[in-house]
Amino acid sequence: MIDKLVIVESPAKANTINKFLGGKSKVLASMGHIRDLPKSKMGINIENNFEPEYINIRGKASLINSLKKEAKNAKHIYLATDPDREGEAIAWHLAYILGIDENSICRVTFNEITKEAVKNGINNPRKIDLNLTDAQQARRVLDRIVGYKISPVLWKKVKRGLSAGRVQSVAVRLIVEREEEIENFIPEEYWNINLKVSDKKTKTKFNCKFVGKDGKKIELHSKEEVDAILKDLEKAEYKVVDVKKGERKRNPAPPFTTSTMQQDASRKINFSIKKTMSVAQGLYEGIKLPDYGVTGLITYMRTDSTRISNEARSAAKEHIEKTYGANYYENRFYKTKSEAQDAHEAIRPSHIELTPESIKDSLTPDQYKLYRLIYNRFMASQMAAAIYDTVSVFIDGNDYNFKANGQTMKFKGYMTLYVENEEKEEMENIPELIAGEIVKKEDIEAKQSFTEPPPRYTEASLVKTLEEKGIGRPSTYAPTITTILTRRYIEKVQKQLMPTDLGKVVNKLLIENFSDVINVEFTASMEEEFDKIAEGNENWKKVVSEFYTPFEEVVKKVEKELEHVKLEYEESDVQCEKCGRMMVIKYGRYGKFLACPGFPECQNAKPIIETIDVPCPVCGGVVQVRKTKKRRNYYICENNKGENEGCEYISWNKPKPGEEFVPAKEDLLEIKKEKKKVTKKSSTKKKTTKKSTTKGKAKRKTTK
Repeated sequence: MIDKLVIVESPAKANTINKFLGGKSKVLASMGHIRDLPKSKMGINIENNFEPEYINIRGKASLINSLKKEAKNAKHIYLATDPDREGEAIAWHLAYILGIDENSICRVTFNEITKEAVKNGINNPRKIDLNLTDAQQARRVLDRIVGYKISPVLWKKVKRGLSAGRVQSVAVRLIVEREEEIENFIPEEYWNINLKVSDKKTKTKFNCKFVGKDGKKIELHSKEEVDAILKDLEKAEYKVVDVKKGERKRNPAPPFTTSTMQQDASRKINFSIKKTMSVAQGLYEGIKLPDYGVTGLITYMRTDSTRISNEARSAAKEHIEKTYGANYYENRFYKTKSEAQDAHEAIRPSHIELTPESIKDSLTPDQYKLYRLIYNRFMASQMAAAIYDTVSVFIDGNDYNFKANGQTMKFKGYMTLYVENEEKEEMENIPELIAGEIVKKEDIEAKQSFTEPPPRYTEASLVKTLEEKGIGRPSTYAPTITTILTRRYIEKVQKQLMPTDLGKVVNKLLIENFSDVINVEFTASMEEEFDKIAEGNENWKKVVSEFYTPFEEVVKKVEKELEHVKLEYEESDVQCEKCGRMMVIKYGRYGKFLACPGFPECQNAKPIIETIDVPCPVCGGVVQVRKTKKRRNYYICENNKGENEGCEYISWNKPKPGEEFVPAKEDLLEIKKEKKKVTKKSSTKKKTTKKSTTKGKAKRKTTK
């Protein structure tokens, strides 16, 4: 008989917790969700007050039977899934499967996987929080309705297999609208005048910037304005009119929330959002360390709270004062945003004594990078401010005003460990000056510039925008970005997120027909409704019902209006060789392609070959731009027939006019391998079985 059966989500987490409990306890993993809505249909009984039709997930029958068997042999069953809405829902489904009363004291949570936290959780179980499960159900049901009702419209008008979603489609919309801003941006001219001077005592040179005339700020927008000022300054004497000295403090950022961790991991260690969450999951669930065994290194990584426990605060104080000195510590409290879910702490190290360097040999390079980022950010959040001595010098010449700024660091403080954003403004090394002092002009120059369009989103800046606008929650950022990349609605080019042609077409159709659903305000307002449900202040079925009634009317109206509407396609200059019609440009999952407008009578289609205006450096033929399966561009001559036939030109690098081609065998082989790559199952994986029948009897055939 098992004394305590503890069920968690992952095997790694199970292994870590099992080490803490021992004895007659047993820890098993549910491997994530065990029940969900069916994939083959909507799975929501609209007529029966939106009742979800949950089914056991295919392939988990043996796992469920195993859990049931162990549950029958256990005195106490504890459901210790993750401490968020999704984890609460998994616990609720487990209770249903195992026949546990949902009102029984069976739910256990802990914010970090340490011996103390786990034992404290086991000793203080509670009921399943039905408000949290209802909030998760509301999101799941509403998103399923939106997807199942809108996606078929895309199938009919664009291409089968496409999908729409309450959050993913808004994310695509943000990226498309940013691209439109960039395309429609009209640059404006502006000028800067930079004056280089030196003091007469030390001969130290420093730069000053033009700011205006007679104390009034002036912006320069033409060469004529600049030339007039430069002419007035030809024989000017430059005098220091004021020197202001001061002190500037720079305070540390709060410890990480999910979104700030994702943003900084993207900026500082070049991790994708998906990779950040995967590595963080491993650090949370446990790493095997010498003298410690399997140990959870960080607190739960899905949170939008900046709160930290008193125990963690005390441990940080002790470590900082011991390592850096008492003057480096400052007891800091950070205000959590009003809309944040404050169920658990900010992301921080579980054991302050386990510094990144001390356990580096036990971590993979990626684990070390992220753990170091989390550790240093948390420790810095409890340290004193960095202090700078600042100086501003105001210089006049013929009533024209110039200014120079300088600063020197007086006390490094938290910046010993962590800097969130590097200083963007370069500060001058300014000598000691006094008002009335004359400085010597060394040089003066004018520089023309143009305003730039807003930057494209990166994964980091998109997450920041989604959070600021209240779209989604910590657990949704990574899957949202992964989904729209996988669907080819957007693509990542040198960290920048750009809409594909398919993404633009889908976005246009959704905005024109479902603007009340696919918009920032609606998506953010629904998050607020989910929060009210989680707090017990709203009924989830009422929220879904209030959304569904007007939404269903819109869907019916759109389906009727689009019934006889055909999408207009751009006509190409390529004639269909099968029926003679001029082919049109359509959009598929992988971008543009040519198709015969006579479909379905004529089903001719072909890819659009992109070319460049530089001839092949080997034979002078046309160079085509193609993509590998990983969507990386490469360049190949149209006369390259493969298998060492025709022209040999193929390269990762875009050819330049007059450039001699020197084949890089490794690169060429890599391209060819990737084109022919066939996914194979690793030999370390378990063997799978396929069923085949012989004379009506089932046999199992083992395949590798």
